[in-house]
Amino acid sequence: MAPVWEVNNVWLIFVLVLMWTGFPTFFQTVFTAMWLPLALAAVGLVLRGAGFAFRKPTRSLAGRRLYGAAFAISSLLTPYFLGAAVGGVASGRIAPGTRASADAWANPTSVLAGLLAIGASAFLGAVFLAGDARRLGADDLVGYFRRRALAALGGLAVLAGIGLGVTRRDASYVYQGLTDGSGFLFVLFAAVCALATAWTLARGATGWARVTAVAAVALTVLAWGLAQRPYLIPTSLTVADGAGATTTLRWLMLVSLVAVVLVGPALGLLYWLDARGELEPQAEADLREPGGR
Repeated sequence: MAPVWEVNNVWLIFVLVLMWTGFPTFFQTVFTAMWLPLALAAVGLVLRGAGFAFRKPTRSLAGRRLYGAAFAISSLLTPYFLGAAVGGVASGRIAPGTRASADAWANPTSVLAGLLAIGASAFLGAVFLAGDARRLGADDLVGYFRRRALAALGGLAVLAGIGLGVTRRDASYVYQGLTDGSGFLFVLFAAVCALATAWTLARGATGWARVTAVAAVALTVLAWGLAQRPYLIPTSLTVADGAGATTTLRWLMLVSLVAVVLVGPALGLLYWLDARGELEPQAEADLREPGGR
């Protein structure tokens, strides 16, 4: 977890630099109009890392509960506020020159996107933990996390159904893109992967469930991107208008390709080694709460 967590922080910085360098108008618009939810998401990231880091070496039950609560609460705050910002973009409530306001991120589409982000995080977390529990021989925890993964998937299905009505009224441009053309095709692919995840979990194939779960979430994100093209912000800022200078974009593309070629395999190796316990051996104490629970 620790080395992969640090890599996630590196990629977060990479994405931010890519955003403000390659699409400065988009970056300025988003971070001006929705600085508050993004700042709260950043606070959640810090608290989540601190809660995880301090809970493990803490021996008192009260201390572990405190840091565990910080980890849990921030794990809800961060995806929610990031999702709320996504909802503000998708609903077109911001535009170049828009000032910060609660309406930009406290609206039906933002609430829906925030809940979907929480559900997707819980779904992926439970799927991956079910696989880890099986690999580490904690058979009682396999069923525990499988049930939660299926429950999270069911919650996502309900939210998706509600989202059709919400986006139709509140984000009509994205709704049209999600129900027609390539956006709809990717929605169908995501649904197939979600059903495949439920099937593999029911059969106990937690390894394949990871693949299909990640594919389901990734395809949903791609469907959203295709649904609002050619806009970065429907319907006020197109990709062409929000892009930086041509030379800058060429260099960013080159740097991104180099990063994928060099960092991608290293990241895969890092994850594989960590999943096998080669970087930090897993002990029984890591799988149980204090007192043998």
